[in-house]
Amino acid sequence: MSKQQLVEMIAEKAGLTKADASRALDATMESVTEALKKGEKVSLVGFGTFATSKRPAREGRNPRTGETVKIAARTAVTFKAGSKLKDAVNK
Repeated sequence: MSKQQLVEMIAEKAGLTKADASRALDATMESVTEALKKGEKVSLVGFGTFATSKRPAREGRNPRTGETVKIAARTAVTFKAGSKLKDAVNK
């Protein structure tokens, strides 16, 4: 599903215009991004939890050449699905 399709679905289900639904979706994504940048968790009960985790620097291998390469430390975004989402998907 593309962002445009999601906006259309939100507009239909919430009785909003597509423009309003698009602004609401953009604001939601921006808010989640800002919270994650600050290192906060974002929990949407029943849907899931967005969080960050630190990945340390490490050495890896180039699969083509076998050469050792350094992989820099980074912060990864994780998502853990909530029980209602899991149940809905598995029905």
